[in-house]
Amino acid sequence: MTAPAEPWTRRAPVDLPGPEGDNSIAREPLWYAYGTGDDAPEPPPWTWAATPPPDSHVPPPPPRPAGPATLLPPGTTDRLSALPYPHVPAPDGPASPDALAHALTTTFAPLRREPENPYNEHRPYASPRCLFPVHAFVGDGRDWRLLEPTRHTLTGPGTGTPTRIALTGRYTAIPLAYQWFRGSLVAIETGMVLRALSLGLELFGVPATLTPPTADGPELLRELGVEHTWEWSLPWLIELEKPQGTGHAAAGIEETPAPEGDPSLSDVVRVNRAQPYGLRGAGNCATSHNTPAPITTAVPPTLPPSQRTPTWSDLLWQRHSGRMPRGLHGMDSAKCLTPLPTRTLTTALAWLGVPPPHPALAAAFDEVTVTAVVQHIDGHTPGVHRIHDGTAHLLRRDPTAPAGLEANYGYGLTPVNGCGIANALLTVFFSVRPRELFARFGPAGWSAAQHACGWAVHGLCLAAAAEGLFARPVRAFKEIQTKEVIGLGEDETIVLSAVVGVPRETGGAVLDLRT
Repeated sequence: MTAPAEPWTRRAPVDLPGPEGDNSIAREPLWYAYGTGDDAPEPPPWTWAATPPPDSHVPPPPPRPAGPATLLPPGTTDRLSALPYPHVPAPDGPASPDALAHALTTTFAPLRREPENPYNEHRPYASPRCLFPVHAFVGDGRDWRLLEPTRHTLTGPGTGTPTRIALTGRYTAIPLAYQWFRGSLVAIETGMVLRALSLGLELFGVPATLTPPTADGPELLRELGVEHTWEWSLPWLIELEKPQGTGHAAAGIEETPAPEGDPSLSDVVRVNRAQPYGLRGAGNCATSHNTPAPITTAVPPTLPPSQRTPTWSDLLWQRHSGRMPRGLHGMDSAKCLTPLPTRTLTTALAWLGVPPPHPALAAAFDEVTVTAVVQHIDGHTPGVHRIHDGTAHLLRRDPTAPAGLEANYGYGLTPVNGCGIANALLTVFFSVRPRELFARFGPAGWSAAQHACGWAVHGLCLAAAAEGLFARPVRAFKEIQTKEVIGLGEDETIVLSAVVGVPRETGGAVLDLRT
């Protein structure tokens, strides 16, 4: 994370009003173009293309390969219930034969269903509209099988011992109305899944290495058996045995283009295919993007015990993004009558401070500025803080900042929508300067920063659960006014944000789906 800067620091002016004023999603392709060197980017031609409303979207069926469906073993919840939080078991030799299956269940399997919630089901990590576009394929060196979390199965040919996992996101699982932002949502969720999977592997003692997308990613997609490679992001590869070499050789296959009826998807895929990169620079600043790196830890080294979540099973069960009653949308945060203990923020900062497991992602996260609007936490002045090296540095005392954020949120309080931002304890923003990001990493820095922010936000969600709070990842803030509230420079853009608050009791049923 970048060092704290004064709130009045400004770089070269950037005029990026966007086709819809300061809507942050509409401005994204302009920021990408600005990062590549365009000082006066124009909205892409597909910006005004008519799209069906998001609620009419029907996700495509899973890319189920031909072959048998092998059930994952039960008992994961019992094992997680026997693991005290925040203790992480030390490796004590080879993992048990079913350790990977339990790690996959821990990462992906549905936890609960809330009949009153318009978005179901709920897994251990947050997903936009509960669409879960990121899929996992499990390979044995010859065949690949699809992990189907809702069926608790691995589906496809092959019965050999799993040796690798491929993670790839399906853009068409997200409504067409999101246009360019489908690429960002897949990249952000990939970062969340990387942390959730790292945690699952760690809790069950499964060592692994991580290889970011390489130039032969389309060839790997074909190997996975997906029908149209242009629907999918370049895969991340997790290898459970010692990897051979430093990555896959580029095959240079020619992909078929996206269909004409989805003009923005071509740009989404183009940006994703620019992902393989090497860090620019020399010495300690240079590394190869496609070199495998060990998956280290997803958990901070020092955490206080939690009475609310005494086991890892409790922690994952308690994670949620804020509930509303009677099928209403949005989130509601109860107002704190007395400040919460300092531990509330200390725990959040500890989870935010764990770097992503690959050096390329960790370097990208170094380019991210983390800003937090804080209130009702003991020992911390209400106002705007910069987060650096696990510490919150006060930039401006401002008790009105939370209300200012709520006034500039895209989904305000209505008869059918809750909005608890003004009462939130903590609203965290992750931002980058695209020019500096592209100068260091090339175009792939865009996706790398999104992956890294997804990793960090999932950690924040777990920190909130440990304290009995909710955490909702969001991207609906109006960017220009919000940057004024939190003191960002004109050449900075917000990658992701998250709202942390005290949940209200809805009284609705919660159905336990754990195995």
